[in-house]
Amino acid sequence: MRRCAGYSFAGPGRNDTGGPGPSNNGAAAAFTTWGGRTRHEREEFMTRRQTGADPKRLGRRDFLATGGGAAAAVAASTLGAPAVHAARTVKIGFVSPQTGPLAPFGEADRFVLADARESLKNGIKIGSKTWPVEIVAKDSQSNPNRAAEVAAELILKESVNLMMGSSSGDTVNPVSDQCEANEVPCVTSDTPWQVVYFGRGGTPQKGFKWTYHFFWGIDDMIGVFMNMWNDLDTNKKIGALIANDSDGVVAGDPKRGFKPPMEAGGFKYFQRGLFNPGTFNFSGQIGDMRKEGVEILTGLATPPDFSTFWGQAAQQELAGQLKAATIAKALLFPAAVEALGDRGVGLTTEVWWSPSHPFRSGLNGKSSAEFAAAYIAATGKQWTQPMGFKHANIEVAIDVLKRCGDPGDPNAILKAIEETNYNSIVGPVSWKFGDRRNPVKNICRTPLVGGQWVKGRKFKYDLVIVNNKSAPQIATGAEIEPLAY
Repeated sequence: MRRCAGYSFAGPGRNDTGGPGPSNNGAAAAFTTWGGRTRHEREEFMTRRQTGADPKRLGRRDFLATGGGAAAAVAASTLGAPAVHAARTVKIGFVSPQTGPLAPFGEADRFVLADARESLKNGIKIGSKTWPVEIVAKDSQSNPNRAAEVAAELILKESVNLMMGSSSGDTVNPVSDQCEANEVPCVTSDTPWQVVYFGRGGTPQKGFKWTYHFFWGIDDMIGVFMNMWNDLDTNKKIGALIANDSDGVVAGDPKRGFKPPMEAGGFKYFQRGLFNPGTFNFSGQIGDMRKEGVEILTGLATPPDFSTFWGQAAQQELAGQLKAATIAKALLFPAAVEALGDRGVGLTTEVWWSPSHPFRSGLNGKSSAEFAAAYIAATGKQWTQPMGFKHANIEVAIDVLKRCGDPGDPNAILKAIEETNYNSIVGPVSWKFGDRRNPVKNICRTPLVGGQWVKGRKFKYDLVIVNNKSAPQIATGAEIEPLAY
C-alpha cells in the first residue's frame, strides 16, 4: 500500500500523518493493553517502544538524536508542550483515512475541518468560561495498525480531551479500542454499528464505557436494499460480492450478515466466499453467479475492487444478466462512479446523507442543501456522503464539550456524551432514545434511504434518492429503474 506524507490544514488545528512507512504491528498490539497504567506510565512505555532507551535518562537533545522514524518525530514535536492542555485549549482528536484505498471517505475532510474551525475560531463557552478549541487531524492511511498508532499519539502526546474517528471499521475500531483502553471519551460515526460494536467484542449484555457511535446498521442497509429490489421485476436471486476486511467479515457472516435477513425477505442468496482486497481476477465469482442465474448483485467492497470486478462482469456477460447491482461502500462517491463510465449508470447504493436530507447543522446553521452547495462552491467538486457525518461528528463533539462543565475531566465529558440529545445535520443523535434507535448501550441509529446513479446535469452523474420507505421524512427524487446493459 502506498504511504503518503501529510499536509497541514489552515486555521487553528493541524494535520500530521506521522510521515511515511508501514505500521509496527507489535507496537499497535501493545498500545491496546494500557488500560491499567497511569498517563505517565503510558508515556514512558511509548517512548521505550519508539527509541529503545530509558526515558528517565533521556534528555530532549538525546531523544531527537535517537531518530526512531515517524513516531519519534511526532513525539519529539510535543516534548516542549505541557502535560495537560485542558487549562488553555480544548483539544479534539480527528482520525480518518486521507490516503490509501479508503481515501474517498476523507475527500471532503479539508473542507469540513476548515468550515468547523471557522465556526470555532472564537472558542466555545463551557460553564462561565470561553475555551479555545483545537482539532488535531491524523491520517489513518486506510490501515488499522496506523489508525491505532495515531490514536495513541493523540492520546499520549497531544493529550486530547475528546476523540473522533470515522470511515470504516479499519479506522473506527482501532481508534475506539485505544480510547477504551486509555479511558478517553470518544464519539465515532460513518461505519455500520454492528461492525463497531460486535467487531470490537461487544455483546447485547455488555458494551463499552468510553466509546460511543452513531450510524445506521447492516440491518437498516439490507432493509433499504430489499425495498429497492422489491420495486423491480426480478427472479429474486442474489449474488453477493464481499471483501475480506473488517466490514466484510461482519457482512459476510452467515449468521449475522447479509444472508439471514435477505433470505427471510424472500430472496435466494448466493455467496461464494470472501475475496481478498486487491484481487485482480474475479472470474470465479462471476462464473458462479452466471451459473446461479442471479439477477441481483449485492455486496460490500472498496471502489477500486468493485471497479475491477465490474469491468470483468461486463466482459464476461454477467452485467447484462443483472436487473440490479447494489453495492455498499463502493458506490458512495462520484469519483468512483465516474471511473466506471456509463457502466455506472443505474447502479444503486445506500444513502446516509445528501442535500435532500431535511436536517440542519447546529454548529454553522446551514441546511444539508446549503452545506453541500458551500462545498461545491469552495472546491468545484461534487458533494459526498461522508461529509455530512464528518460534520455531524464535530457537531456532537462540540455539543458534548459545551455541556460537560469541565473539559479537563474525562468523566464529566463521558457523562455529557451519555446525556446527549442533539439535532445534527444527519438527524437526531442520542444514546437515550429508549427505542430501536438505540439497539445497544453505545449505539445510536441514523436514517437511511436508497439511491440510484443517473446521468447528471452540472456533474457527470448524480445520486438520486429512489426509495425512502425506511425514512419517509427524506424526500425521493425519482423512481428506481432496472439496469440496462
